[in-house]
Amino acid sequence: MLSEQWATASAHCSKTRLVKELEDHHIVQIACGDQHAMALSRGGELFTWGQNAHGQLGVSSQNALIPKPQLVERLKGIPLAQIAAGGAHNVAVSLSGAVYSWGKNDFGQLGLGHTRDRGCPSYIKALEHWKTVFVSCGADHTAVLSKEGLVCTFGAGGSGQLGHNSTRNELVPRLVAELWGARVSQIACGRQHTLVYVPSLDTVFSFGSDEEGQLGDKRKPNQLIPLPIDSPVNTGKSHQENNTSQKVIEITAGGNQSIVLCKKNNNSCLNGIATLQDENVDAWISSSSTRDWESVKKNIGLIFSSEACINGSFLAKRDKHFKTSTEVSGVDMAEVQHFYEKVSKVPKVFGEVLKGILKLQSSLSSSPISPENFRVYLILPFLLQGEFNTSCALRRVAQTITKLQPHSLRTLECLWSNLETSFFKQLVILYQRVSQMILSGFLENVRRSRQSLYHLDPRQIVTLQMLQILYQVNSRTGTRVKENTFYVPEVKKIIYMCHFVDIRGTALWMLSRYPCIFDIQGKILVHFTECNTQASHSSGIPLIVAAKKLWWFPVKRQCLLQDIWTHLNKASTQQFKNLLQVSFEGEPGADDGGLGRELFSVAARTLCQPDTGPFHHLPSGLLWFPSQARSSQHTFFQIGTLCGMALYNGYTVPFPFPRALYKKLLGLEPDLGDLEELLPAAGRSLQRILDEECDQVLESLDMDFTIMEEGGSMVPVELKENGANIPVTKDNRKEFVDLYVNYVLNKSIQKPFEDFMQGFLRGCPAKQWKIFLPVELQIVIQGHTEFDWNLLEKNVKYVHYKQLDQTIGNFWAVFHKLPEEKKKMFLAFLSGSDRIPACELEHFGFYIIDPQAENPDECYLVANTCRRILFLPRYSNKRILKKKLLCTIEHSENFGLR
Repeated sequence: MLSEQWATASAHCSKTRLVKELEDHHIVQIACGDQHAMALSRGGELFTWGQNAHGQLGVSSQNALIPKPQLVERLKGIPLAQIAAGGAHNVAVSLSGAVYSWGKNDFGQLGLGHTRDRGCPSYIKALEHWKTVFVSCGADHTAVLSKEGLVCTFGAGGSGQLGHNSTRNELVPRLVAELWGARVSQIACGRQHTLVYVPSLDTVFSFGSDEEGQLGDKRKPNQLIPLPIDSPVNTGKSHQENNTSQKVIEITAGGNQSIVLCKKNNNSCLNGIATLQDENVDAWISSSSTRDWESVKKNIGLIFSSEACINGSFLAKRDKHFKTSTEVSGVDMAEVQHFYEKVSKVPKVFGEVLKGILKLQSSLSSSPISPENFRVYLILPFLLQGEFNTSCALRRVAQTITKLQPHSLRTLECLWSNLETSFFKQLVILYQRVSQMILSGFLENVRRSRQSLYHLDPRQIVTLQMLQILYQVNSRTGTRVKENTFYVPEVKKIIYMCHFVDIRGTALWMLSRYPCIFDIQGKILVHFTECNTQASHSSGIPLIVAAKKLWWFPVKRQCLLQDIWTHLNKASTQQFKNLLQVSFEGEPGADDGGLGRELFSVAARTLCQPDTGPFHHLPSGLLWFPSQARSSQHTFFQIGTLCGMALYNGYTVPFPFPRALYKKLLGLEPDLGDLEELLPAAGRSLQRILDEECDQVLESLDMDFTIMEEGGSMVPVELKENGANIPVTKDNRKEFVDLYVNYVLNKSIQKPFEDFMQGFLRGCPAKQWKIFLPVELQIVIQGHTEFDWNLLEKNVKYVHYKQLDQTIGNFWAVFHKLPEEKKKMFLAFLSGSDRIPACELEHFGFYIIDPQAENPDECYLVANTCRRILFLPRYSNKRILKKKLLCTIEHSENFGLR
């Protein structure tokens, strides 16, 4: 029945009329309030119209009257199970029990904890995991029924309609305690009264206003607690005893009326939205070649073109979907996979599924309000796998996901992180394959000169952005999927294409935003390509012919550090963009890499000396910044500059820094694992504190929120205000550990690290080094410390020698018997450093040349460190060769090559 206001607004409202705006929708539920109406379609869309003075239409409109049905956009994608209308408020419940309310709220009838009206649907957080299956609305109150048969009420309570033995209003849902254990199966709200039915007792209970006899008995005007009504239905017998046990009871409450309907069978007119059921798939497949196919096509299209219908399908069995939250999707991913495997074998059926999905994609919800909204983003990729023509659809899904608001994206990331590893890996592989396909197409167009290296459409590589997001989720959850699963091989081909051009603005520059698709060698190539670009005279000249700007860097061995600091103090910002050319005064030879390696190696080892170096040496063998250091004379700024220069010029600098330093350089927070690497004993103790389950053990430790500052007086430092008076307990131990880690790795070394960081950025003016992971950056700067000496032998090339010559055989026999430390000393003598650069691990080698000396036994080994050449005379026997080799190594050690 339409309202008087509606009649005034429309001349035809006094007569029954078809709501033409909904004639194309299959309406499965309707609900009417005092002056407004709602309709739910089988496709999962909710429409409202009528009075809107309190926002009861949920369409965020300020208009007081909206005569035509409007889609409630806020609930788009929510698989609604039931809708209910009150006087001027509405409540809806989803298939997984999430409850939403909107409209008038002056008595708290929305259950949101306040009395402000809401013009759009809001999620009732207090009913999360309540397993709501039914809702009912009175004029200004609401009742909610759970799957377990419990009843909650909230809103106006002035007539006792909430059943809490009071007339107080309730702003949040409150359990009706008098019905505890009764297992209610039905609820119904009148204007100011409530009915409930308990099938085990075959009894209808009522509470609230009885001014017009709506409670079925002569009672006081307001009944404050549930009492059975006096009716023929209430026989006092159980269902098993009752002669009418086959009857079905339905209860209905009007404004001031109550109706109890006894039926012979349950033919409720309550219908729900279309969702995929197990029997559907077999029916679709069997009907694909029959006259029923047109009806099947409509059903498939209805479900898979509706976000709400998809979100309501594939629900976890045994009521697990009622636990849906920001961490639990409620989706049975195995069922999604099973469905795909089944229908993908029937192209006719699968084609209709794809048509529905493609129709849906342009209207996917961009502002989800419930965890149930996110199911579609989990389901769709698994329905679009394995098909060449689905890559475009996968890209569209990725575009919608990447446009989500940050808080919504965080929710989806949380759901991804809780996927089973097999499904998460499959999701990664899906987007990795599509990314490969897109970049292969780009490369083909470049090869055919149809596309420039500078024209990669950002919309095409949205799948790479998806991969990067998934990679970050993977990292936070303990790297469940191997990093190489994210690599896209095609990027290496693009790297080589861009290797001789200014990469700024190229496809490579864009791809570097997604580091997960590069392996470490690819990242190194990107970094050094940028460095070469900066060192070239003109960005308009191809790098292969452009002259590099050089920074001539002469030093004396006797005062190496002083000369380095002098150069750095005098250098302009521009000079750090030039490539370093080192020379040692009084020594012949141009720098072809070896002299630079030697410079950084010797400088680092000098600065690492325990007695004279500026760093704090720890029992773990690692270096760390001194606590509370003031960094006098820019010491750490200069060392940071030196490390940055090494990275920019492609040299290793063997400071034994912990992983925490590289995390901090990349803007990542160190954790307890990093502290344990630096201070193993302290780290293990803190972990034991976190693992301890006995309160008494923690109390016996007698710990508070302080840390003993190492040095002189061992003065305790408070980790938080008044920390000395705060004992460490089971409740606050996580905070204590976090503060401890933060103090050691951040707060106590803030000044020296800030100086180091500023110097590092000065020494390395490139930007792409930030694509490295901490472990990768550590390897690139420090070099590899573990060697495969057999691989080194395999990579050696010979001049005037053959591999089977006796001298060569003797040399390797002697070399392989040397202690590991001596082998590293030989490596330093040969190349200027005892570290192997990250980019050369697999192909690091050198030349062995016969100098063709007249008296080889009187000659020593000589090396050209710039070109990694070993001049090896033809010694007469192995003993002489071993003596000469050891003597050479000792000589190089004394000469300062280590």
